[in-house]
Amino acid sequence: MELIDVRGRRIAYHRAGLGPPLVLLHGGWSDGREWRPQLEGLSDAFDVIAWDAPGCGGSDDPPADMSMADYADAVADLVGGLGLDRPHLGGLSFGGGLALAVYQRHPELVRSLVLASAYAGWRGSLPPEEVHARLQRARAELTRPPEEWIDGYLPGFFAGPVAPELVELTRSIMLEGRPAGVLPMLAAFADADLNDVLPTIAVPTLLLYGDADQRAPRRVAEALHAGIGHSELVWLPGVGHVANLEAPEAFNAAVRRFLRTADQA
Repeated sequence: MELIDVRGRRIAYHRAGLGPPLVLLHGGWSDGREWRPQLEGLSDAFDVIAWDAPGCGGSDDPPADMSMADYADAVADLVGGLGLDRPHLGGLSFGGGLALAVYQRHPELVRSLVLASAYAGWRGSLPPEEVHARLQRARAELTRPPEEWIDGYLPGFFAGPVAPELVELTRSIMLEGRPAGVLPMLAAFADADLNDVLPTIAVPTLLLYGDADQRAPRRVAEALHAGIGHSELVWLPGVGHVANLEAPEAFNAAVRRFLRTADQA
């Protein structure tokens, strides 16, 4: 793990490899370790950088009212601070929505987009009652010891067998999650509707979803695909929400193929 100062706060990131830069943005209630299979599996061809969002992993806590625009600006500051030249930008779940917010505010920084298990914000992709239920559940459970409820979350992330060490990685990351980081992130995402940015996207875009994802179901993927007219939609059969961990080989193969094409565009 490495650290960089961003607007007076430390941002942690994990980095491996040489080649065109690929910046990866993790999901909610997670950190950059979520991208371990990609740091290991794509670093032969890419300079893979996986950040810890403010309040996650090794990064300093954010203000309680941090918005999606603030998160997007923090990503832009990271890209600038590391001197990256128009990186490919990938995100999972919350990170996919954040990638859209980065493109909305800083399109000149982005070479291509990889949106995995992504939403156009919760408000932009889910019924209001589901947004409310998700946010209320998270707020309630963060008042309790994490050991009491985390194991109830994990089955919803995966659809099939997952390498035990990757399940344990997910569990460990969630156990270490800090309310000061998780709550602002989920509140910002619950309020986000990024559908307006979809038709403005002018860079190559890959949409990558498990076809058994219960948290970002098929209709969410299809709406993003319709909104980004030139996008490519790839389904991973029998895979759930945290697709990069559940099916790392298929996930990495799809990303590698797409990025090679995007680099030639």
